[in-house]
Amino acid sequence: MIDKKGRKINYLRVSLTDRCNLRCVYCMPEEGIIKKTHDDIFRFQDILKVIKAASVLGVNKVRFTGGEPLIVKGIDKLIYETSKIQGINDISLSTNGILLSDTVQELKKAGLNRVNISLDTLDREKYKEITRGGDLNKVMDAIDKCLTLGVKPVKINAVLMKGFNDDEIESFINLTKDSPIHVRFIELMPIGEGVKFFNDSFMSSKEVIKRYPQLIPVEREEFSTAELYKLQGGIGKVGFINPLSCKFCSECNRIRLTSEGGIKPCLHSEQEYNIKKYVNNEALLIKELENIMYNKPLEHHLGEGKLSGSKKMMFQIGG
Repeated sequence: MIDKKGRKINYLRVSLTDRCNLRCVYCMPEEGIIKKTHDDIFRFQDILKVIKAASVLGVNKVRFTGGEPLIVKGIDKLIYETSKIQGINDISLSTNGILLSDTVQELKKAGLNRVNISLDTLDREKYKEITRGGDLNKVMDAIDKCLTLGVKPVKINAVLMKGFNDDEIESFINLTKDSPIHVRFIELMPIGEGVKFFNDSFMSSKEVIKRYPQLIPVEREEFSTAELYKLQGGIGKVGFINPLSCKFCSECNRIRLTSEGGIKPCLHSEQEYNIKKYVNNEALLIKELENIMYNKPLEHHLGEGKLSGSKKMMFQIGG
């Protein structure tokens, strides 16, 4: 599917829940969120209808996100059914990793290709602090398990935060020396709880690249949001995702399905389209998706000193 700006839209991110088993300070309110009723949440059978319709329009990549998707029962069955949809050839998962070690083997059997693990510090006490109680050991075990099972590369997403983890950047980079681990540093965004930390904690990827001249630029992957580097002789890669200092809107290839059945064509736009009413009519569903994808916004405006235009928090949209 080519949108009106000439971008190839082939990637659907699917949020399964806005709930999470952690309370990361820049993402989740400490008190948690109001639980939705069963009727509020988009059901698996409807999610599969949307994925199938999107595949007709050229979507071949699906990523399941949250909240934390691994707290959702039956996710292995959803992945399996997704893997059977014609045209879908890349199924991935974004997770905090806490539950991953116990589930990744079954998820791989079901058809999971890759995982992205959110991990902002390699220090156990700091991890407990930023997640409000999380256990870093479980995440590191999950990374090892994924590598052992051949679920690779393992991508680690670390949000850059001045005064919190900027002293650990080299440690993250060194993870890529001897293992197929891709570390991706993400600029802190002024969205949701992140607004509270933005002015004091934001640091640009450019600062990091200047600080570590040993990073060698490598060719960017097609449609990748990350500017890629690697260490001399390193197995993995180091990426920088720069939604503010160097936004990638002209190459954005994705749309998002929220856990309530809304389509967001741009993470930082207030635009959201409720497609629940179309899921029982395949022809209308395809037509509505085609219209949304074709009219995807040209760009966001974070780099112009503005807050995100989204009226939802990150955990409500899907990472």
